[in-house]
Amino acid sequence: MRPESLVTDHTIYACVMGSRAFGLATGDSDTDRRGVFLAPTPLFWRFDKPPTHVEGPAEEQFSWELERFCELALRGNPNILECLHSPLVEYADATGRELLSLRGAFLSRVVHETFVRYAHGQRRKLDADVRNHGAPRWKHAMHLLRLLTSACDLLRTGVLTVDVGDRREELLEVKRGEVPWPELETRMNRLTREAEEAAAHSPLPEEPDRRRVEDFLVRTRRASALQAYPHEQVVQGVVPARRSRES
Repeated sequence: MRPESLVTDHTIYACVMGSRAFGLATGDSDTDRRGVFLAPTPLFWRFDKPPTHVEGPAEEQFSWELERFCELALRGNPNILECLHSPLVEYADATGRELLSLRGAFLSRVVHETFVRYAHGQRRKLDADVRNHGAPRWKHAMHLLRLLTSACDLLRTGVLTVDVGDRREELLEVKRGEVPWPELETRMNRLTREAEEAAAHSPLPEEPDRRRVEDFLVRTRRASALQAYPHEQVVQGVVPARRSRES
């Protein structure tokens, strides 16, 4: 079994992300697929572990192993949290549905730091584009505004909404370069302030529910260990065997 087989044979959750999930797709938009796979527990019994993520096998497809996905979600990673809240779910087995039921356990006020920190990194890149080329990359500017707006809504309501809804047209105007950069700077600065104000009164808890997520992971690993896998074939296929050195 190749690493890509972890995706084809052991995916528990798959969704569409990117512009299609955000409600910002146009005629030339790609279809970005993201997913979570559960590596069989026997793969963890050797020193060489299964991969934490796999790119492919299809174009624009990327998947994480369940434990890595949960780690990143508990840290408030924006991309991971948005995957859990995608409106375009393509597949979820029983384990995937339980993962989705835990969406609230991953959310906390930590998202203020992670979403805004990510936005600041993107803002620095846009500022550099303006200095060096006279204009930002407009598509990136659009997604930065979308992210900041999403962060404000999440901190105010405790609910993460991925689809931009009726904000679609104003964001596409940014993508087309129809909004002057100074106006975009004003919007970005305002949203950053609003996110900070919302964080102070957010209904979200201070920290995510790590214990609840860990209980789910342990139960899932235990159930996997009890399944009838051809253990040696699985392990040797995904984790390359190392030749022993003669002493």
